[in-house]
Amino acid sequence: MLKVNSWNGWDPLRHVLVGRADGTMVQAPEPAVQRDFPDDGFPRGTFGPMPEDMTAAATEELNAFAGLLAARGIRVSRPTPIDFAQTVTTPDWAQQSMFGCMPPRDVLITVGAEMLEATMSYRSRWFEYLAYRPVLQELYEHDPDMRWEAAPKPRLTDASYKPGFWDEYATITNPERLARVAVNDLALTEEEPLFDAADIARFGKDLFVQLSLVTNRKGADWLRRHFPEHRVHAVTFTNTYPLHIDATWVPLRPGLVMHAGQQLAEPELMEYFKVNDWQVVEAVQPASWRHVPRLSFCSPWLAVNILNLDRNTVCVEAEEKRLADQLVDLGFEVVPVPFRAVGPFGGGLHCATVDIHRDGVMEDYFPRRSGRF
Repeated sequence: MLKVNSWNGWDPLRHVLVGRADGTMVQAPEPAVQRDFPDDGFPRGTFGPMPEDMTAAATEELNAFAGLLAARGIRVSRPTPIDFAQTVTTPDWAQQSMFGCMPPRDVLITVGAEMLEATMSYRSRWFEYLAYRPVLQELYEHDPDMRWEAAPKPRLTDASYKPGFWDEYATITNPERLARVAVNDLALTEEEPLFDAADIARFGKDLFVQLSLVTNRKGADWLRRHFPEHRVHAVTFTNTYPLHIDATWVPLRPGLVMHAGQQLAEPELMEYFKVNDWQVVEAVQPASWRHVPRLSFCSPWLAVNILNLDRNTVCVEAEEKRLADQLVDLGFEVVPVPFRAVGPFGGGLHCATVDIHRDGVMEDYFPRRSGRF
């Protein structure tokens, strides 16, 4: 019987959604995002389908990953791609392309028996939820306890974006950028609640929401109101281009979290983990630091974008051998997964998946309060 249940990222995984690379686009220009790949045929202002050879390579790796999970007894669902090359419109705007459905983690989050569709803050991703609706409908029909929720669809008018942000941001120093990150003075205004699901890290009763280029304070506040039984914390890191928490602050098992070393957590967050007897380990420098695939907009710290199969087993990108060794030293069995070709389609192993069913119940892993948390 199909069941929706997942409270964290480490309990035994029983059912997972794995994305697809088919039809992915280099997005058309829009206020929230700019793509500029002049060396790879897509200078700023241009857009179009990802090259066929790259799509084929990513599809091969995604299918192999889905097969690996299925061979371990994990049920695998896949999205249904739509025409991402089409122009999409609302009464407020027209956008010349969509994006894709490789990283379902950006759009969907499972909290207990609920699957929540995020607002999204890119116009090119406004309709992306449609690719996942067949899976959600099947789950809703077969699991009487499943709660299917969607955050308020934003209007995404020009009022939701700071005019000229990207050109201005390119001219300031890194210390100036970090000062703006700390107060979430970035691309989004506070016109309406906006968040990507991948900016939420689940630790049982505690949900940590990164304020970023795609998640604003109103988005974190909406989540706080929506999940009244949880403690929802808005957090920031010393990352000049913050985009999704799952390549920065990675839960491994109760009492252990991995931290992307060059994206430091704010002191209050570190103290909250410390007083609750959590160990924070700094990830080794990634191999991807030396090799960024063409047309990739992801950080090298995508290396830590790993997927737990249970409290003792983690999937790691196959080239990240130093990270694998570090995790083995921490007591994990590491499953190497070739996934380098998938990166330009929107992320790593965690980005490419959404937990639908993990064993377990909601637990309080942070019984002691600290500071503003």
